[in-house]
Amino acid sequence: MTNATIQEIEGIDDYWGPAFRSVYEGEGGHEAFVQQLDERIQQHDKEIEKLCNFYYQGFIDSIRELLQVRSHAEELHAEISNVDANVKESTESLCTRAEELIRARRVELNIAATIEKMELCLPLLTTYSKLKTQVEAKRYYPALKTLEQLEHVLLPRVGPYKWCAQISSDIPRLRQAIQDASMADLRDFLENIRKLSPQVGAMAFKQTQEMLGRSLSNIVKNKKESAMLGVANKENSGPQCPHELVDFSPLHRCLHIHSVLGAKNDFVQYYRAQRKQQARLVLIPSSGNLHDSIQSMKSYLNAVLGFFILEEHLLTAGAGLVSKDWLLDTWSMAVTKVASTLRTNTSLITDPTLMLSIKRQIVLFINALKCYGLPTDPLPLLLQEMAEHYTEVLMQRWVVVFRDILDNANFLPIEVENQEQYDGVMDQFPYDGDELETQPFPRKFPFSTIVPAVYVQVKEFIYAWLKYSAGLGLGGGRRAAAARHSASLLLSRSFTGCLSALFRRPLPLMQLVQIIVDTQYLEDATSYLYEFISNITGSELVTTQAAGSMFQAARDDAEQQICENLEKKVDEFLDLENYDWLLVEPSGQASAFVTDMLSYLSGVLTSLEQLPTRARVAAVRAATNRIATRLRNLLLDPAVRQISSGALYQLDLDVIQCEQFAAGEPVPGLKEGELLEHFASLRQLLDLITGWDWSSYLHDVGIEGGKYALVTPRDAATLLEKLKEAEQKSSVFSVLKKNERDRRKLLDTVLKQLKQLQNQDG
Repeated sequence: MTNATIQEIEGIDDYWGPAFRSVYEGEGGHEAFVQQLDERIQQHDKEIEKLCNFYYQGFIDSIRELLQVRSHAEELHAEISNVDANVKESTESLCTRAEELIRARRVELNIAATIEKMELCLPLLTTYSKLKTQVEAKRYYPALKTLEQLEHVLLPRVGPYKWCAQISSDIPRLRQAIQDASMADLRDFLENIRKLSPQVGAMAFKQTQEMLGRSLSNIVKNKKESAMLGVANKENSGPQCPHELVDFSPLHRCLHIHSVLGAKNDFVQYYRAQRKQQARLVLIPSSGNLHDSIQSMKSYLNAVLGFFILEEHLLTAGAGLVSKDWLLDTWSMAVTKVASTLRTNTSLITDPTLMLSIKRQIVLFINALKCYGLPTDPLPLLLQEMAEHYTEVLMQRWVVVFRDILDNANFLPIEVENQEQYDGVMDQFPYDGDELETQPFPRKFPFSTIVPAVYVQVKEFIYAWLKYSAGLGLGGGRRAAAARHSASLLLSRSFTGCLSALFRRPLPLMQLVQIIVDTQYLEDATSYLYEFISNITGSELVTTQAAGSMFQAARDDAEQQICENLEKKVDEFLDLENYDWLLVEPSGQASAFVTDMLSYLSGVLTSLEQLPTRARVAAVRAATNRIATRLRNLLLDPAVRQISSGALYQLDLDVIQCEQFAAGEPVPGLKEGELLEHFASLRQLLDLITGWDWSSYLHDVGIEGGKYALVTPRDAATLLEKLKEAEQKSSVFSVLKKNERDRRKLLDTVLKQLKQLQNQDG
């Protein structure tokens, strides 16, 4: 069994599972299997050893034979190499002599043939070499002439050689190379002319400025200096004209070359297209923001002006590169873009000094364009728009000045202690002070320090504005009219706006009065400002003016605040006094607080004598209306539940006192009975209650023009209920008499009817 298992294992290479299972499952077969396996291994080892001993000697013999063959092969290789070297040495000299002989005979034949043909081809080669030299020296026009001679005269004379064919094929390439080189020169010229355009424009600006400032004395002086310096200095002087800064010879050479090549029209179109493209680039500011500095603006205008000066020179030169129509069309496109760029950038400027510098530069730009025959529209219109913006910039700057003046003002009339101070005020402001001159010192002007300070600043504003109008070619009348308009805008808008801002905070009454007085004096002084403008501009004096409403908005604000101050003061008087609404008997005279309030109002209205009648009338109207409204509200206040007859009669005395004040016309300019109308509704209500005239009221209710037409059933019922409550409280512990009981019944009946009327109205 064990031998069979070992044979099975030796016969199978991969799957030994069943054999091992039979070994382990048999009884006592494990040890026998291991012993048998060891014996089998020893048997195989002996067989392997026998096999190795059998073949070992033959292997050693083979190695020895191989070593002997190697030595014989090396000897054979050395002998063959020696034979080869001997053969090469023997044949090398022979081959060399044969080759030298062949070469010598060939050279001899070639020399003879070459001498013969070179005599024929030498002019062609010389001309071709000359052509190459001319091309390298960039003498393209002579090179074209040489090329024509080579192509039409010399090449047909020489035979059809390969190198001739090569030269023939090289001629179109040379012609194209000349054309390309000339185009490269053109591009270099265009790049150079673009760089030089700002210098050309700067020189044109300088000459234009010198021409505008030229006078007869300057011309004579310059002639004398030129004569003294002599001809030598003249020869050493630089370019006399702006276009002399540019060398146009490369452009003319290129044009001539393309004319010879028959491509003049293509060249002209290419040149115009490139220049138009350059024009678009020139019109874009290189610095981005022209409103940052005057140098950026100068560089931009120099480049634009220089560009078109050069094009105008080419038009004048008559080479055909630039036509009149093309130049005007390009300039029309450019001037529109220039105006738009300048308009956009100048609208962002907030510095008036920079605005003036830019304006001067634009004026020079316009004059230079006129010198070269280029249209200037719409640049004059741009200057007018800039004038409006310049006015706005100046006004914004003067707003700060006006605010400082108002913030530092004391709003008190100017008081001078001596003649020097008096003359100082008179020098600043044209005041007609005949009456004031006769008064002793200290003298007091009716206006505050605001008036001369603002007047001086307006004159400074006019000076600053006229600086802009200088050099625009405007007549004296137009300059004066524009200056008057700007000064009026400054006062009516900027200064009035500062006053309006001042009125946003509460001001004392006397300050408001002084502001109104000051604005009146400033309005009266506008005629002096117009005379000042006429003297500066040399124009006729304009006497007509519409200054009466210049500060009307500010005065309206001041008058409104005066009215509000008076109303607030009335409220303070009425808030401090508490009525005894259950008063048994009236005092027989008006309340003390009413008398004090009316005395205060009389004093205030007296202090307002300097104001216009309109302002005083508005103030007294506001105060009277406030008194009437507050007294009526006190009477009908829902918080007051009871009102006695004594309190009602006391209020009636107070109203009578107020009516006497209103009837006395505390200020002139009022219509007769105008102030009494404010107390009309309160008076009718009091007369109705105190007179107990209910039959007339109930008969006329709802009828216009009735005796108690201003009394509503609601107000009458409200007051009756308060009287009823007060009477009920006073008669709780007493027995009513017959007439009192009848009065109580009548009161209840009237109340019932009033409520019915009230419901009907509702």
